[in-house]
Amino acid sequence: MDRALAGLLLAGALGFVAWTVRALSPGGALAALVVGTAAVIAGWGWAIVLIAFFVTSSVLSRFKGSAREARIGGIVEKGDERDAAQVLANGGIFAAAALLAATTGEASLAAAALGALAAATSDTWATEVGTLAGGLPRSIVSLKPLPAGTSGGVTVPGTLASIVGASFISSVAYLTGIGPAPVAVFLGGVSGSLADSLVGATVQERRWCDRCSEATERRIHTCGIATRIVGGVPGTRNDVVNVVCTLVGATVAAVLTL
Repeated sequence: MDRALAGLLLAGALGFVAWTVRALSPGGALAALVVGTAAVIAGWGWAIVLIAFFVTSSVLSRFKGSAREARIGGIVEKGDERDAAQVLANGGIFAAAALLAATTGEASLAAAALGALAAATSDTWATEVGTLAGGLPRSIVSLKPLPAGTSGGVTVPGTLASIVGASFISSVAYLTGIGPAPVAVFLGGVSGSLADSLVGATVQERRWCDRCSEATERRIHTCGIATRIVGGVPGTRNDVVNVVCTLVGATVAAVLTL
């Protein structure tokens, strides 16, 4: 009970700060409250690794934000202010598996939780660093050039950042004593990020703005005109792809721990 209250207060304080600096929307702050409280209930080590993910990802997202917005603002569906769907897509599986791991003591569940978070970190770092580093993204499937910010596009700097991101979470978890299998967590993270790119390139819905003659993920383009679907599976948007990313990361890490 004491830990639950502490978690509620800590997650609430961090969520409030993130909301005031517009790193989270009001809905995103509420979702972060749920995920953060669950992490603290599971144990302080789980809270530390979650905070490490959130702080580093938020810093990367906001670093040179104007340049990032100018480059990909017309393509990506959402901006730097994460909403509830984004928070749950990136942290929901982590929180649920962490609680189960704390309750049962099962190492594979702990690996699943960390694999999910490593995948979310790997994908986020790849996107942010790849965007800021510049260069021409290429489709992970066809290797054809893509506009910056297009789902399924990969770059060398982004790929390296994804590896570093997965290593970061694996290392933090190991140092806090909650990482039962650092290599499994790392491989889960990288696998999840790879799955994110593959699903983004093949399944995620692709849209087109007729006025601007530009590809986009937005239903309403920056010009104010509704866009139309030109590929992928309708309704499969970026939040769905992020769930797949964390699910793959959790599954790979758990299986490698068995």
